[in-house]
Formats: sequence, structure tokens, C-alpha cells
Amino acid sequence: MDTKKRTTLLLILAISLFMLWDNWQVYRGGSSLIFRHEAKKTDPNANLPEVPVETAAVPVEKGTPPVAAAAEARKVVHEKQPELVTITTDVLKAKVSSDGGVFQYLQLFKYPDTVDTEKDMVLFKSEPPHVYLAQTGLTGGAYPNHATRFTIRPGERSLADGMDEIKLVMDAEQNGVRLTKTYTFKRGSYVVDVNQKVTNLTNEPIDASLYLQLLRDSSRPEGQSRFISTFTGPAVYSQDDKFQKLKFDDIGEAKGASHVTKTDNGWIAMVQHYFVSAFIPEDKIDRENYTKKVGEDLYTIGTVIPLGTLGPNASADNESRLYVGPQESAILEQTAPGLELVKDYGWLTIIAKPIFWLMTHIHNEVGNWGWTIIILTCLIKLLFLPLSAASYKSMARMKQFTPRIQQLRERYKDDKQRMNQELMALYKAEKINPLGGCLPVVVQIPVFISLYWVLLASVEIRNAPWLGWIHNLAAPDPFFILPIVMAGSMFLTQKMSPPPPDPLQAKLMMFLPIVFSITFFFFPAGLVLYWVVNNLLSIAQQYWINKRYGNTPTKKAA
Repeated sequence: MDTKKRTTLLLILAISLFMLWDNWQVYRGGSSLIFRHEAKKTDPNANLPEVPVETAAVPVEKGTPPVAAAAEARKVVHEKQPELVTITTDVLKAKVSSDGGVFQYLQLFKYPDTVDTEKDMVLFKSEPPHVYLAQTGLTGGAYPNHATRFTIRPGERSLADGMDEIKLVMDAEQNGVRLTKTYTFKRGSYVVDVNQKVTNLTNEPIDASLYLQLLRDSSRPEGQSRFISTFTGPAVYSQDDKFQKLKFDDIGEAKGASHVTKTDNGWIAMVQHYFVSAFIPEDKIDRENYTKKVGEDLYTIGTVIPLGTLGPNASADNESRLYVGPQESAILEQTAPGLELVKDYGWLTIIAKPIFWLMTHIHNEVGNWGWTIIILTCLIKLLFLPLSAASYKSMARMKQFTPRIQQLRERYKDDKQRMNQELMALYKAEKINPLGGCLPVVVQIPVFISLYWVLLASVEIRNAPWLGWIHNLAAPDPFFILPIVMAGSMFLTQKMSPPPPDPLQAKLMMFLPIVFSITFFFFPAGLVLYWVVNNLLSIAQQYWINKRYGNTPTKKAA
């Protein structure tokens, strides 16, 4: 085996060992060096709003003393427990508190819990250790905010047959300023329309702003394997700066996290594996985004929308939307520009998105994601058929000339320069490409990584069964059957390929399937299924080419 081919094989082994080590680091609680990226940390924006801790992260305008704001917040404390209103639609159940109109609980009916599949997935929670809330209110003075007691107006609480929407309306007044919140829940939708109407009941003009914010702890979603590296944290989007992910650790540091602040478009979000919550203000309205650490393991991302000056008895209202639901591509694309980017495919998005588009159309026909992956594999194999055929033909010819290559190596073992010259002359004369057998693997690496992200990030494949023991194609094979079959197919592929003349290299090649199979223990079963089917198709193709070109007589070495 010449130096180039040896280098290629060592490179493949090095990549495999690195991926295994990277998964091990994730398992131990570290972060992946391959499959995640966050926004770069630079100098923070010094003009972000101040955040008094006593009001649970209510942003106030610069110049408002935090102590005064906190003192005003204490006035809204009541002995009576707040009312917790439960709203039920056909796709979700939400619990909203009369204290501030805070979303304290949100359950998704169509998506099972990661830990207990008999239960529904719950995103918003208000009980430690997991805290995840959506908050809105007024800032710029001692006005109604998300710590203020609101009065709930009567109305329907469950979406009955024939109804298309439910409205939850609440009012609060503080220091002559009234805030009316109206939440509209619609049939079949994970979007809640949020209307906030501000009325100045005083005899003086006021200058106030509305805020929308999401509060969350930094813990990983419950039940998520440490072998899977996915992003959990805040995110910001604007047309100019595009999608930015922010690490909780950066928000907690004195420098802060870098992200777009002043803009008139986009949204702010909290992202976790498969699900997302996002506040989406109206476009062409100036706003200022912010991130803050507001308590022990509590972080907030929000946006402040100035209302301008309101004269006596004047009012202004603002429309925004709150999305809380799955990261389904079709839903996200219809909800807001750029929202589909929370379904992050990494640096190979340009390949991953067409793959998922094709998978979606195949699934619409076959109705099973496992068979969809198999059909997709066949189509990808068909796409690479000319390249693979040329490579396997080159491998078959290499196998024919293995005795001659070994003779040359033995003859010139003491003169490596002459040996390489003779080998190159042989390759040129017989039109052999010594790297041809490695080419299909190298070409498919981007496709493999893209498919990894498609299977890992697509909630559509979450808990999707194939057949038999595979009940969730997005999770590892529970009995490791597919990784073992894949290792067997790799061994068989090696037996059909030209054997390395160097005994050390031969042992290295025998070790390679074991490394791959161990690495694939941690990968989604759907990804391993793709690789197994790809290997079996490769074996069939290689067998046919070996049979066709393997009996050509070879010349003896001179």
C-alpha cells in the first residue's frame, strides 16, 4: 500500500477516533467540538436595560433607580393566592397566572414526554428546579408589569366544537396607567396572539415601553442523552444579523453575550432540542433586545418596544405573537421569517435542508420514516452510482495487481525511492487509481453529517418507529443490532477489497469496523439504518464489479 493510501486510511481512523472521543466528552457533560456553534463573544452593548431582581427580571428604562422599581413591585404583593387560569385547545393546554399574566405552564398534546412517553410534553414550568416562563408588561416607571396582580375577565376556557379561538383578557391599573392584556388561542395553532393596550388615565403625559421576555434555567431538557450534543439556550434573529445562538455562561459573565440589540424586525427565543418558544413582535417597529442573568441559574432574553409619549387619556396598543411548540419546519416557516433556523443543521445546512425536503416527500408516500430512510439511501446511492462504479472498478483492478505490487515492494524494499517510482509507473501504465476505493467514503462524509443533523434535529422523526425493536428512529438502537450489522458489513467490505501488504496496516483496517460500530452505538438508529443499507448496496455493487473485472489476466512483474 503506497503512502497516499496509507495516509487516507490513517485519516479515516483518526476521524473515527476523534468522533468517539467527542461523544465521550459530551457524555461526561462537556460540549461537542463538531456539532454545535454559538454566537461569538465580543464587547457587550452598554445600553441594555437595568434589571431589578425583586421584580423577577422586569426591564426598566435607563435612569429609573432599581431600588425604587423594586419598592413599587412590593406594593403588588397580596395575601390572596393568584388565580391560575387554564386554557385548553385541541393542541395545547396553558396555565396563565393573574399575577402579571405570566405563562406558567404549557402542555403539548401531540408530543409525548421524553422520559415518560405516556405523558405529554410540557415546556413552560414554574416549579424549581426547572423554571421556564413567558412574561410581558410595562416598563419606564412604576406601571403594571408581570409582577402586578391583574383582574381576569370572565370567558370561555376550553375550545369547544365549532369554536375557532378563545380569548383570555385581563386588566391592571397602577399609578394611573392601565394595562389590558388579551391572549388569543386558535384552533390547531401553537401561536398565541398577544395584545397589550396601555391607557394613560393621569393628567400628565407618560413615556412608557412594553416588554416581552422569556425566563429559563440553564438545565438540559430532561431525558436527553448526554451522547447527543444539542443546543439549549436563548437565540435572536434579525434580517441584518441573521440567527444568533447565545450561551447561558456568556450571559452570566460580566462581559455579557454579544447579539443584535437595536432593530425593527426579527424575534427572540428560547431553544431546546425539538422545541422552541419565541416572542415575535410586529415588523417595522423599533425595539431593543436584551439578555440578563436575573437569579441563581435563571436567565432571561427579551425585547423592549417603546410606545412613545402618551398624553392624558390617550391609549396605545401593540400586537405581538408568542410561539410555543415543536420545531416542525413547515410550521416554523409559516410563523415568522427565519424561525425555521432554530432547527439548526449546523454548517452543512445547504445539504441538510434538501435532504429533509426529499425525505418529507418520500414519507408522504410511504408513511413510515424507516422505509423513508431506506428509499432515501437508495436514491443517494443512485446519485453517486457513476462515481462508485468507477471507484469499485479501480479497487477490483487493484486487487488483480496486488501480487505484482507485492513483488515490486519485495524487490525494491531497500530502495524506497525506486519502489515508489516503479509503483507509479505501474499505476500509470495500467490506469489504476490507488485512492479510488476511498473516494466514495470521502464524498459521502458531508452527506452523512447532514443526515445526522436531519435525524437529530427533526421533531417529525422523534418517536417514529420503523419495525420490530426500533420504536424511535431518533434514538440509539436499544439492542445495538444495527451497529453490529453495520460492523459485519464493513468486515465483509474489507474482505472484498485489496488486502494491505503491510501486516500492521491490515490489523489497523480490521480494527476500523470496531471503532465505527462503537461510535454508532451513540448515534440515532435512523442514521445507522442509513449506513447499513448503504453498506449492503455497496457490497452488492462491489460484488458485481469484482465478478465482471476480477478475472482479467494480469501481467507478471518485469
